[in-house]
Amino acid sequence: MNESILIEEMSNICIKGANRVISSTPTQAVVETSTNSIIISGNNLEVKKLDLDNHEVTFSGKITNLKFSSPSGPKQPLLKRIFK
Repeated sequence: MNESILIEEMSNICIKGANRVISSTPTQAVVETSTNSIIISGNNLEVKKLDLDNHEVTFSGKITNLKFSSPSGPKQPLLKRIFK
């Protein structure tokens, strides 16, 4: 699936390729795609459009920061990590 991010005037962001919105507050939103998670920080963030059938989500508000986080693989039990 193709993923794209469009930011307009630091006040609107459209993410295509979204699988789900993990969380959304007025100061932070987390969107999961097939390859990573996108963390949007800002003020007055609000979901304007949510169309998961077409894998698209749009937020409005003042966007101050974007962070990309790779999904972590399954965690191994502590003892297995210690005694390799």
